[in-house]
Amino acid sequence: MKSFSLLAPRIVFGRGVVSSLPKEVARYGSHVLLVRGRSVPFVDVIDAGLRALGCSVTTIICSGEPDLPQLEVALTTARATQVDCVLAMGGGAAIDLGKALAALIPAGRGPMAYLEVVGEGLPLDAAPLPFIACPTTAGTGAEATKNAVIAVPSHNRKVSLRDDRMFADLALVDPALTDKCPRGVTLASGLDAITQVIEPYLSARATPLIDALCRDSIPRGLQALARLMQGEDSSARDDLAYTSLMGGIALSNAGLGAVHGFAGVIGGRYSTPHGAICGRLLGPVLRMNERVLPEQGEKIARYQEVRHWLAEAFGGEPDSAFRLLEDWVDDKGLPHLSELIAPDADLTDIATESRTSSSMKANPVTLETHQLVQILWETLHR
Repeated sequence: MKSFSLLAPRIVFGRGVVSSLPKEVARYGSHVLLVRGRSVPFVDVIDAGLRALGCSVTTIICSGEPDLPQLEVALTTARATQVDCVLAMGGGAAIDLGKALAALIPAGRGPMAYLEVVGEGLPLDAAPLPFIACPTTAGTGAEATKNAVIAVPSHNRKVSLRDDRMFADLALVDPALTDKCPRGVTLASGLDAITQVIEPYLSARATPLIDALCRDSIPRGLQALARLMQGEDSSARDDLAYTSLMGGIALSNAGLGAVHGFAGVIGGRYSTPHGAICGRLLGPVLRMNERVLPEQGEKIARYQEVRHWLAEAFGGEPDSAFRLLEDWVDDKGLPHLSELIAPDADLTDIATESRTSSSMKANPVTLETHQLVQILWETLHR
């Protein structure tokens, strides 16, 4: 059997577990930095619960996906208050901002010293503060990853701050917090969650343990998302939250692929929703990868499994599974790629830059620039 290791946070999962959050957080210190999204269910109750336990709370609101200017302002505020721990509640953006702050508050330098690709990429020179993540959407799996994605406007790029010590001390996932999430957000974030269990399963770095997580989570997540597009369903919310959590663990241990290689570049250039990019490019990337793979072997067998799971969820034959996915996202109203990039976008330039992404390194096959351009072109002209 192939050797492997597993990195993951301590996890508490289930409906109603959010009620234990104030006591869990208070274990890590009495001065809490609360990083939250603008509209986050239950966050005021958590704030009040922390104060009732004698904690002081400093709040930072995450507006949109975190970028370097927002991070620098928040870092100045956080360092001045001498917090003991960081709690992030919200979607992936709030969790990434909170995770970055927990990592950088004790660090000796500014963010650019540690950011990948556009910065110096240095390892953290101090251990992060204790970090607790409580997601209120099911998509990024950021509660279970060791990196924080930060947009750097001066470089038109989204890059990561990454360190094995950046895993949350506690990832508390209560699917009830995702109930009645708007349909469009559910669709885009759900497609991100599904991409983040499919890409690690097909990854060049796949491991036996991650395989086991993904084999369960891929069909579970696909069927949950299909049900949620028909109407509110608490059981499907549970399954999608679980898929998102498993995706965070999977990508941290087995990497991602070309879909996310594109997403960091496109999202950084055009500030478009990450989940929508993933949902639009998943089918075309799977198709291109399969074309390039050898006709026999374990990798192609995995693609056949993914085809079967897609066909089962969306109704149809495995041979046309990638087209089924593309047609399904059309039918559900996911923005077209032409709405996510500029009309005059240079596809070769996007493809060239995407090849340098850390996510691209785990793609199951090496895709040349012309093949990446073809993926974009086919997606735009389907």
